[in-house]
Amino acid sequence: MDVNRALLREASSKGLIDERQADALWQFLSERGQDSANFRFTHILYYLGGMLAIGAMSLFMNLGWEAFGGAGLFLIALAYGAGGLWLTEHLLRRRQLPIPAGITATFVVVLVPLAVYGLQSALGLWTEGMAYRDYHRFIDWRWIFMELATLAAAAVLLWRYRLPFLVMPVAVTLWYIGMDIVPFLFDGDRSWELRKLVSIHFGLLFIGLAFWVDLRSRQAKDYAYWLYIFGVLTFWGGLSLSSSDSVLAKFGYFCINLGMIFVGAVLARRVFAVFGALGSAGYLGYLAHNVFRDSLLFPFALTAIGLGIIYLGILWQRNERTLSSHLRSKLPQALRELIEARH
Repeated sequence: MDVNRALLREASSKGLIDERQADALWQFLSERGQDSANFRFTHILYYLGGMLAIGAMSLFMNLGWEAFGGAGLFLIALAYGAGGLWLTEHLLRRRQLPIPAGITATFVVVLVPLAVYGLQSALGLWTEGMAYRDYHRFIDWRWIFMELATLAAAAVLLWRYRLPFLVMPVAVTLWYIGMDIVPFLFDGDRSWELRKLVSIHFGLLFIGLAFWVDLRSRQAKDYAYWLYIFGVLTFWGGLSLSSSDSVLAKFGYFCINLGMIFVGAVLARRVFAVFGALGSAGYLGYLAHNVFRDSLLFPFALTAIGLGIIYLGILWQRNERTLSSHLRSKLPQALRELIEARH
């Protein structure tokens, strides 16, 4: 449940707490909320500015930067990185602003592949026609040195600062590695079918890693957030793009999406529920337009199923405390603590 000022005032009006305690509690919750990412206007400005700066040195870098040469790119990346590290220290140690500090630390990590590319170019290790902006556009196993250096830098900064947003470039880089090693491992095979298969398996590995991180950090900051996002996106994207004429396979896809909704509810991870709902809606659309195109009963049956699910929700709400306690008592202690911490 989201706690807001109106809820505290309602509790005060019912005599649960007095008005002074309600105001003091709201002040405490507001101050604590500044340290955790949410949909505040201040945080939107943080992330908008940060993503613009990160994008400028990665996705939106144009060919004009190649005019600096490899040594020039390397020195620019070092200068920007030093400035980013100073700003991270200033924001975190002196200003106690962990969210913008996490963004500036991530900016430093994003500069690492540029620095490695510049150094490699200065040493003559890149052939003509290759540009840094291609790192974010094309699959090539030769990017692996840039990616490994990025992971190493992110690990060092995570160890130093313990800022959850630093996991974001780790997730992106691991995804890049998964795509880039496919042609190397499969003798240059770049077919879409292989990419989709790799995406599914890599997404499952991502989700497993995110769950492990979630268990390890269940009493601390949310370090698994970005791993879950990229894991679900990679898995669900590869699964949804896979085509099959089998009705049974399509039903299996629907069941997987229902399972994702359930997992999202248990772990309090909305990303599972969102993509699971999209996949389920897609399957129902397939039934409506292909399997039951001319059926008069399908809309009525679907309505009945929807109302039945609502009724199940009502039954669950009436018995939620008893059922939740009973089910959680059968779970391992670590998983039980994780669920309790995230809800």
